[in-house]
Amino acid sequence: MDKIIMKNLGFYGYHGVMQEEAVLGQKFFVDIDMYTDLKNAGESDEVEDTVHYGEAYELVKDMVENKRFKLIEALAENIASSILQNFTSVNEIVVRIKKPEAPVKGIYDYFGVEIRRRKNG
Repeated sequence: MDKIIMKNLGFYGYHGVMQEEAVLGQKFFVDIDMYTDLKNAGESDEVEDTVHYGEAYELVKDMVENKRFKLIEALAENIASSILQNFTSVNEIVVRIKKPEAPVKGIYDYFGVEIRRRKNG
């Protein structure tokens, strides 16, 4: 299966369990792999035959910047279900959420989650 890759999308959002996270916000980075058949797009050279990644980006941006979730697991789940619902040719999706400024004392690059979802059927 072919895939469209959206890597290291950066956003500022207000997700988290702690009150400070909901007030101050923080950076989030998102990676998305959308699995779809790209053969027709490769042959036709027409955007109508692929997943318009600009539109997918706007959907993810809106979700991260304008919605609020306590858990990045919920954010990832909502991104995955929204893309699967809005882009009919996407059969499977992998969503990674990275939270580099999590309120954890220590030295680390980020905390994150990765989920994989498929369309039923």
